[in-house]
Amino acid sequence: MPTPPLTWMGSPAIQKVVWVVLSITAIQLLVLVLKRLVRNRIQDPDVRYRLRKGIQFLGFAAMVLPIALIYKERLGGLTVTLGVAGAGIAFALQEIIASVAGWVAVSLGGFYQVGDRVQLGGIKGDVIDIGVLRTTLMELGQWVDGDLYNGRVVRVANSFVFKEPVFNYSGDFPFLWDEIKIPIKYGCDHHLALATLSKVVTDIVGPYASEAEQAWKELVRRYRVEHAQTAPIISLVANDNWMEFTLRYVVAYKARRSTKTDLFLAILDAVKASQGALQVASATFHLVEAPKLQVDLHPVGG
Repeated sequence: MPTPPLTWMGSPAIQKVVWVVLSITAIQLLVLVLKRLVRNRIQDPDVRYRLRKGIQFLGFAAMVLPIALIYKERLGGLTVTLGVAGAGIAFALQEIIASVAGWVAVSLGGFYQVGDRVQLGGIKGDVIDIGVLRTTLMELGQWVDGDLYNGRVVRVANSFVFKEPVFNYSGDFPFLWDEIKIPIKYGCDHHLALATLSKVVTDIVGPYASEAEQAWKELVRRYRVEHAQTAPIISLVANDNWMEFTLRYVVAYKARRSTKTDLFLAILDAVKASQGALQVASATFHLVEAPKLQVDLHPVGG
C-alpha cells in the first residue's frame, strides 16, 4: 500500500505554522510597498518620515493579530507562564523596559520630536530619528566650533529622559538670547557709538525680535513665566582699557553663528565709514630689542 505524499501537511500544528508564516510575509510585503509609495510620492521630508514610521508601527501591530487568532486557544496557558516569569524578565531587561518607557514618555509627553535641537546625556545635536529603544542624533560641536555638524551620528538610549535633564533648543521657544562685546577707544563719541551699534543690531536682528515676541507670548500662556524683553539691548561698561558695549539680542537657534558674522561685518563697516570718529580698541603689545651692552675689561690697577 503506497504511502500518501506529504501526509505531514495534514497536521494541525504544521498548518498553523504555515498560516502564521504566510500572514507575516504578506504583512511585511504590504508594509514595504506602502513605505516605497510614501518615499516616491511624498515630497515633504517631515510628512514622509512620520508616515513611514506610522506604517512600520502598524505593521508590527498587525503581525501580532494573526498569531493571536491562530493560537487563541493557547493564550490562557501562555498568560500564566508569562506571569510566573515576569519578575525575572523585568529584572533582566530593566534597561530595555526603561528605554521603552522613555519612548512612550517622549512620544506622549512632548520632550522633543524629530528635527528638534536637543542635548541628551551630554550629547548635543539634531534629532533625526526616534526609535523604540534609542534616539538618533546628528551631533554638533566637539572639535568643531559653533553650532555645526561634526559628522558623527549618535544613538542615545531613551531611558536618559528619566536620568538626566533634556535640553531642547527648539521646542516651545525656538529662539536663543546671545550677545557680543565691542570695545571702543576712549576719546571717541560714546553717543555716536551707541547710536551706530543700535542701528546695526536693529537692522540685522529686528525680524527675529518680532517673531520671538509672538513665540514668548504663547509661552507665557502655557507656562508660569514672566515677560521677557526680546528687543535688542545695549549696555555700556567703562573699564580701565576702553568703553565696552555689550549687544544682547534674540536670534533663531540655528542662526546664532551666522548672525554673529553679520553683526561683526556690519559693525566694522560702520566703524570704517565713521572716518575715525569711532575706533575699535584692542590690547597691543610691542616687543622691543634688548639694549646693547658694552663690557670694558681691564686688569685691576692697570
